[in-house]
Amino acid sequence: MNMTITDKAFTWFKDELNLEKGDNVQFFVRYGGFGQFQSGFSLGIAEKSPDEPAVSTDKEGVTFYVEKKDEWYFDGKSFQVNYSDDKGEITYDHEDSKENNQ
Repeated sequence: MNMTITDKAFTWFKDELNLEKGDNVQFFVRYGGFGQFQSGFSLGIAEKSPDEPAVSTDKEGVTFYVEKKDEWYFDGKSFQVNYSDDKGEITYDHEDSKENNQ
């Protein structure tokens, strides 16, 4: 499982969360919502330091990560965090959704 953050998504996070070099952003599983990976669950975000990261990526000195306790949600699939101009929000694209959109 790998995670990438697009430049547009990074700009959104930086502006919305006032992120600076050295900050950390966690993607965590929450009950409810309309997630793209597991029915009945969705992703939340929090600015906090990692405990046991399963996957992480750095962009301009900011670390984005998923904890080991939440990696089940992704079912081993690599994913990309993007920003949708049409929706005006962060989107999550995984291997299967990319294949279906081609």
